[in-house]
Amino acid sequence: MRPSEKISFRASRAPAAQAALADLTARYGQVEASEAEVVVALGGDGFMLETLKAVRPLGLPVYGMNRGTVGFMMNEFLTDDLPARLSEAEEAVIHPLKMRAETVDGRVGEELAINEVSLLREGPQAAQLKISIDGKTRLEELVCDGALVATPAGSTAYNYSAHGPILPIGSEVLALTAVAPFRPRRWRGAILPRAAVVRFDVMNPSKRPVMADADGNSVRNVVSVEVTSEQSVSYRILFDPGHGLEERLIREQFV
Repeated sequence: MRPSEKISFRASRAPAAQAALADLTARYGQVEASEAEVVVALGGDGFMLETLKAVRPLGLPVYGMNRGTVGFMMNEFLTDDLPARLSEAEEAVIHPLKMRAETVDGRVGEELAINEVSLLREGPQAAQLKISIDGKTRLEELVCDGALVATPAGSTAYNYSAHGPILPIGSEVLALTAVAPFRPRRWRGAILPRAAVVRFDVMNPSKRPVMADADGNSVRNVVSVEVTSEQSVSYRILFDPGHGLEERLIREQFV
């Protein structure tokens, strides 16, 4: 992108992020997001997800600098030459998942997830799920701690921790991954076309309650969850040259 003098800085509440905010706004100024050409997010990956969703209606790109822990979606924190870094940054466009969750009392909740939609047991007993793909039952019963559907961008997060595959950023697929499966004991999931409609039905929800979560936005006591790829929604992320999502996804597989 071209050099920008209209930068809107956002920071998490972490002390390191707040200190960075004070330093950077003193150096480069501060404008409201509605007047900005780019948003710079200071924090960790969770704050990056929050920022992407907050500024999406404005269509602005977001450049993150790591003031958190892992910082997979963030760039290195440096205070010098920020306009030049922004002008040289590479842009990645990603699309989220859409979660539609119905609860035991008939309420319906909808959320977007950049990384993954996950179902997790709420009580001491394992969850009991039926999984359907595009209206066809593929697994009559999965007894597990949970299951999730991840995007390529989110495949190195919770999905990878649950032994799911890392997906190339440009691939038009989703990862369906079990969390601590008990039966079928050896089932670890599937790779699905991006256009697939994934449905989870919770068996015996009163005895085995389940919650659904979309990037930290939770719906409790669900009876069914439908997950689809939402191609009409886009998020713009900026990375330093040579350190984009594709490179990061490859690098994660060799550490």
